[in-house]
Amino acid sequence: MDKLALITGATSGIGKATSLKLASLGYDLIITGRRKERLESLAATLTKQHNIKVKTLVFDIRVNSETDAAVSSLDKEWKNIDILVNNAGLAAGADPIHEGLWSDWEQMIDTNIKGLLYISKLIIPFMIERKKGHIVNISSIAGKEVYANGNVYCATKHAVEAITKGMRIDLLKYGIKVSSVSPGMVETEFSIVRFHGDSSKADEVYKGLTPLFAEDIADTIEFIVTRPPHVTINDVLIMPTAQANAFYNHREG
Repeated sequence: MDKLALITGATSGIGKATSLKLASLGYDLIITGRRKERLESLAATLTKQHNIKVKTLVFDIRVNSETDAAVSSLDKEWKNIDILVNNAGLAAGADPIHEGLWSDWEQMIDTNIKGLLYISKLIIPFMIERKKGHIVNISSIAGKEVYANGNVYCATKHAVEAITKGMRIDLLKYGIKVSSVSPGMVETEFSIVRFHGDSSKADEVYKGLTPLFAEDIADTIEFIVTRPPHVTINDVLIMPTAQANAFYNHREG
């Protein structure tokens, strides 16, 4: 395999769009997620459309032992990972701090912070051994600004920002690039998950404006990973035109 990328949370949204984008660039792929049928369907599409090799890993990234077992199952050729896209992440709930649910907080912390660390700690040694690699962490505008009722979600994305900067320093001497992408509103399953399946609440998030789409973030990742060896894009903050920052947006009607 000439080029190999691992993408977490590939069953939908940004992860799926990024898988399709990197496949179009000729990358063989390791795609991960919890939903086996979706992964297998995506793998079939990728191999048919782009004639690449695809490995699916079904596990819960919140569970260190599952993550370890999944990565350990890879043959040597599948460990020569050039790009790691840490995409798996979510928001759960949108409550003021005193009304938040422990279950929501734990889900976000376990996925957005601990899950990112679990997979990164396993993949980074492969990159160090080869003195090359590129890690792209999917952060958020919530990692730069804290907004009302975003408390713990914003905290997890601030952690992603700090971890990204720490990775960049610690891995500098190994020639490993570390980038982050921080989107504003993106219309994926994000809001459905955040509101525990309440589609009416999710629809309100994007009412009256055109948000970003998963493909916009995949295009951004394409730009980041196709720069020449001497260029690293540290961070991209990407917003829909109708959104100025975490607080202000313009809605029609």
